[in-house]
Amino acid sequence: MSTTAYLVEADGGSRGNPGPAGYGAVVMDARDRQVLAEAAEAIGVATNNVAEYKGLIAGLTSVLDLAGEGAAVEVRMDSKLVIEQMAGRWKIKNEGLRPLAIEAQALVRRLRVTGWTWIPRERNKHADRLANEAMDAAAKGLAWKAGGTTSGVSPTSGGVSGGLGSPDSGGVSPGLGSRGSGGVSPGTGSRGSGGVSAGSGGDLLDRDAAPGETFATGRPADEQTDLLDLSAPSASLVTAQRTKGSGWGPATRVATSLLLLRHGETPLSAERRFSGLGDPELTPNGLAQAEAAARRLSAPPYRLDVVVSSPLKRARRTAEAVAGLAGLDVEVDDDLRETDFGAWEGHTFTEIQRRWPAELAAWLADPTAAPPQGESFTEVARRVEAARDRLLERYEGRTVLVVSHVTPIKTLLRLALMAPPEALYRMHLDLACLSLIDFYADGPAVVKSFNDISHLR
Repeated sequence: MSTTAYLVEADGGSRGNPGPAGYGAVVMDARDRQVLAEAAEAIGVATNNVAEYKGLIAGLTSVLDLAGEGAAVEVRMDSKLVIEQMAGRWKIKNEGLRPLAIEAQALVRRLRVTGWTWIPRERNKHADRLANEAMDAAAKGLAWKAGGTTSGVSPTSGGVSGGLGSPDSGGVSPGLGSRGSGGVSPGTGSRGSGGVSAGSGGDLLDRDAAPGETFATGRPADEQTDLLDLSAPSASLVTAQRTKGSGWGPATRVATSLLLLRHGETPLSAERRFSGLGDPELTPNGLAQAEAAARRLSAPPYRLDVVVSSPLKRARRTAEAVAGLAGLDVEVDDDLRETDFGAWEGHTFTEIQRRWPAELAAWLADPTAAPPQGESFTEVARRVEAARDRLLERYEGRTVLVVSHVTPIKTLLRLALMAPPEALYRMHLDLACLSLIDFYADGPAVVKSFNDISHLR
């Protein structure tokens, strides 16, 4: 039986070769060919081969957004040149294509490509249609959007349409959005470098992703729907505190440091299922990850003063491993728990898309929307901010290890950066990764490290 989970079909075209060009890509479920994501963009004047490589890159990026690191995918194109070059059977003689091939190869290394398959043009009609829609839109001064519609956006912004996505291991983004040079917004949107329709819920959640994830995006494993918080910064976040200063000046007081540790792997990671308030134990691999983090944090230059954990077992077991070596007790803060996914708990993205399509679409587009009987990202952000403020007040000037999940950790990082909700779509968190934020009473919060997994290597 094939282990391929996703199919990518991609194409590109040029009306003149070189001439006005565009690409299209579609990601499908390998079992039933259900369309999970589409991408298309007009790329200005270029050759057919450049457009085809751009389509391949968009398709691979969409898979990472949907399923995260390590996802198994077969690539199908009617470009013999691209297929043979990516399979390593033909040399890349055109230096103009080499940078694109290198970019595609970097994406391939983050996935598991089970096959490079040439197909005749008549079997690649979906991707070809998307490429032509993008070129037709550009000819009218518009940008491609899902469903063949267009908008009055510059054609170079790209289009993103989304089905939904599967969690990455830490990473990428649900749904999709507009990702131009400035971030990704839930809903639909555009991307500067090319529109990738993601449907995914990337890192949105903590679906107990597996290593490499990015729910995630990326996230190879978790079902990371821990995506984001997507609420706008609240008043408590943007208080004098973190809005004073630029971050370039010297600190006038000792920082309060929050070391953020994501829990280790659980059984749901391998199956990429939403894991919110469900309470699975760590797998043997997850315990090993927790122990590796504990060894690192018990040695210089680290000196922990406090260990605080989410109440959920996967986080508490990780916290206990660290606290044991550090000679500390574990405090529990209920507000550091993962998002409550309600009726979606334990399901995969594909299952949710099929059973709750309208609810999922609303959830991916609006941070105030919640899964059935669940919790919205706006609600998560409120409680995470409350937990942060308590820790900063109670442990001023000390180093606090916070052991939590994708959504709370991403929310803390986003708020520290004073970034918009869309920034969460650009974050990838691996299992058992470390991040660090320093908070100064008379200045801004400073993110000093992000998604550090050197202790796992």
